[in-house]
Amino acid sequence: MAASGFEGFEKRLELHFAGDDPSVGLRSLDFDTLQQILTAVQCTIVSAVGNHFFDAYVLSESSLFVYPTKIIIKTCGTTQLLKSVRPFIHHAAELGLSIRTCRYTRGSFIFPKAQPFPYTKFEDEVFCLEQSLPDSLRVRKSSIMPSRVPSHSWHVFAASTTQRVGNLRYDDDDDDDDEALYTVEVCMTDLDSVLAKKFFQKPGAPSSGDLSGKRMTEITGINNIFPSALVCDFGFDPCGYSMNSVDGDRYSTIHVTPEDGFSYASFECVGSIYDDQSEIIRALNRAVQVFRPATVSVSTTSLNNQAWKSVAAALEPLGLKCRSCAADEFPAAGTVVYQTFTSRRKSNC
Repeated sequence: MAASGFEGFEKRLELHFAGDDPSVGLRSLDFDTLQQILTAVQCTIVSAVGNHFFDAYVLSESSLFVYPTKIIIKTCGTTQLLKSVRPFIHHAAELGLSIRTCRYTRGSFIFPKAQPFPYTKFEDEVFCLEQSLPDSLRVRKSSIMPSRVPSHSWHVFAASTTQRVGNLRYDDDDDDDDEALYTVEVCMTDLDSVLAKKFFQKPGAPSSGDLSGKRMTEITGINNIFPSALVCDFGFDPCGYSMNSVDGDRYSTIHVTPEDGFSYASFECVGSIYDDQSEIIRALNRAVQVFRPATVSVSTTSLNNQAWKSVAAALEPLGLKCRSCAADEFPAAGTVVYQTFTSRRKSNC
């Protein structure tokens, strides 16, 4: 933990692979192998759940999702996330899988001076990534997407084996289903202090992380965001919360740092272009209501979807106003639309 407080903003890495027989693929990586990689990152597995499609791990510092041909890992604090890139590529190659795309995203750190190198400067993170990726991912782009709320600028790096972006397929080996998916990443700061207290352990009440996590999930209404999903949750001592939910081939995840002065919560989920857009509106609305933050930023990433247009419909009824919107194209990732919102109680915007 930094001397000034815990860093809630996560670093997020997404790696896609392809191979001749990817039916099991990365899911065959055993616990010891995953934990060895995570030790280098400086975190550990605290809880896990899986289904027919993928495995979801709650980490001591956020989450890991393992699909047959896709890895998504996000870590907070002062973790060394980029140390996982080479090992994941190496172990995937041993399974007959080759990397096709890479995407790295993060917000602006609350305590940037507490971060270790290379996370002190985005240019250094990009250099580290480029040195870790094979030459086959020759199409690369990085960008810092601006915001009228400087503490919520968005950092994106993407790399691919081909030039194709937008609505075009970027590799014949990639899973068609992934093209129909979009990812929503939400960062929330200055949480309502009364609601944030629900993520503290009760004094003198002995409880395991699993039991306290279940209690927090229920009393906050997090279990109502996606009612049909299976939730794997964990409550930290003395405070803090993480959860992954599993619903078919889709996940959602929440992470909370509730302390006054640097309170933070994140929500992430995936949707499909074939969905009724009202589903993502309801999910976003319910997730943000759990925390009632003063500032919210939302990054929507997709190859061929306009889901970002639904974000305002979810947040404006909660008294949040859109302050800025930026968009850019990235290899394989497609379009990234980044929006920032502030509440009426955020007087400096």
